[in-house]
Amino acid sequence: MKRRKFIGMLAGAGACLAASPVSAGGTHHFTGYPNSFGVLFDSTKCIGCRKCEAACNKVNELPAQPEPFDDLTVLNTRRRTKHDKFTVVNKYEVNGKPVFRKIQCNHCLEPACASACFVGAFIKDPTGAVSYDAAKCVGCRYCMVACPFEIPTYEYDDPVTPRVRKCTLCEPRIKEGKLPGCVEDCPKGALIFGRRDDLLAIARERIRKHPDQYINHIYGEREMGGTSWLYISGAPFEQIGMREDLGVTPAPEFTSGALSVVPAVVGLWPVFLTGAYALTKRKEKIAEEEQHHAVAEAVAETEAEAAKKLKAAMDKAERDKQAAVDKAVKQALKEAEEARKQAEPSDTDEQ
Repeated sequence: MKRRKFIGMLAGAGACLAASPVSAGGTHHFTGYPNSFGVLFDSTKCIGCRKCEAACNKVNELPAQPEPFDDLTVLNTRRRTKHDKFTVVNKYEVNGKPVFRKIQCNHCLEPACASACFVGAFIKDPTGAVSYDAAKCVGCRYCMVACPFEIPTYEYDDPVTPRVRKCTLCEPRIKEGKLPGCVEDCPKGALIFGRRDDLLAIARERIRKHPDQYINHIYGEREMGGTSWLYISGAPFEQIGMREDLGVTPAPEFTSGALSVVPAVVGLWPVFLTGAYALTKRKEKIAEEEQHHAVAEAVAETEAEAAKKLKAAMDKAERDKQAAVDKAVKQALKEAEEARKQAEPSDTDEQ
């Protein structure tokens, strides 16, 4: 099948299915599970020690990092989370003073990653965590595009079973009654774990008691519909690398129109993969034939060049041989002539 024809058939089928009435997932307003957990980060207490990074690496059994966690020079470089680094701390200069911010998944109440995932690989868990099921993931990476905080990352270096990776809020530890690793190892109390409602109350009380110390805003209370990870700061949030252009509308409300055709896309996914596989195999076959043809041409050219060089070498050898023979004949004639002259009697001998 021609590629153009296949894509046309796929688009036509998608349009037909999309025209039928379907109910879109994630179009309702969800304000979070009652009594779900979260974490409050207080930037005024963070000293940039990177103990949270080390704890995260340990409890999640992540690979060893190239720089040791006691190397604080990395704070001078703007970093983001990666597939093998679920949290990072960055340093910002505000009014000549250093301010530190911890970066990880914010575990939105209505996650953009979950609303964009048409196979349900991301869900909002009752604990407050946004969890990921690698067994469901098809690797489309729409979650990476959808996340306004640019958190999910992909294991590009794993060609066999790549996954989307991000902070898990230490969900397994929470279910065991333990603290998230970063919270447990924070030496200055910059991280507080608890029920989200309680964290909001703590944040409001700190701002009320110290209005000169804090910006009068709890970041994450309503941004993008709210997050389970909350922030308070003495510096303007935009000056510590945080987006203030997100608004309060939950992500699913932005994606409801697109999500209305998700059932059609899911139904067509096997067809698309089959067609893509066929196109790929056809391309591989053509590439293999072209490669064989190129190899044959190269071999023929090499053989012709070798024959040409061999002939030239043989011709030269023949010429060299003939020259040597001619030289030897001339030398022999010369020596014979000299011997003849020496053998003839001289005029003195005859007298």
